[in-house]
Amino acid sequence: MKTILVATGNPGKLVEISAMLDTPALWLTLRDFPGIQEVQEDGQTFEENARKKALGYAGQTGLWTLADDSGLVVDALKGEPGVHSARFCGHSTDTTDRKTIDRLNYEKVLDLLRNIPGSRRTGRFVCHLCLASPQKILLETHGQCEGLILDTPRGENGFGYDPIFFVPSLNRTIAELSTKEKNAVSHRGNAFIQFKPMLRKLLENSPD
Repeated sequence: MKTILVATGNPGKLVEISAMLDTPALWLTLRDFPGIQEVQEDGQTFEENARKKALGYAGQTGLWTLADDSGLVVDALKGEPGVHSARFCGHSTDTTDRKTIDRLNYEKVLDLLRNIPGSRRTGRFVCHLCLASPQKILLETHGQCEGLILDTPRGENGFGYDPIFFVPSLNRTIAELSTKEKNAVSHRGNAFIQFKPMLRKLLENSPD
């Protein structure tokens, strides 16, 4: 069975990935490598960051590594928070817990949009997935989810910006969806729908 490293320490992401990939592989996370050096996400695009993380962690561990870079793109904010979504509030998990960072991040977005009318509060979640070996990129997929940014948070599920991201076709925020419902419409879900059959085919043709 192939061992694949998921380049995240975020428990929310790991829960989502586990739910979407019932693939015959042994999945590890960065928490299984306490001495690993962090790969800096300093790219200008989601694609650059996903590739950099996948190749960087694969090179350190010798394992196939699955990395994603995901975030919220708000049109009225000229694409922000974008690639800075995880640390938009200026704090990191080195000094602040994840739930607090999530709240501070979306509160900053709400503050910046305070005088923007509902019709102009359009945005999308974006996800770029990259699987790499220590030598090269093996697979890449991209997913999006369109929606509107509310003026107050709603819902208790999910993480990150989910409580303020409203999906008009469902009349609910992402945080008001079950995990199964979220995976069917989310940016990460869309990327994984494409990714899953490609990974299965790759594993079938690859030695352990």
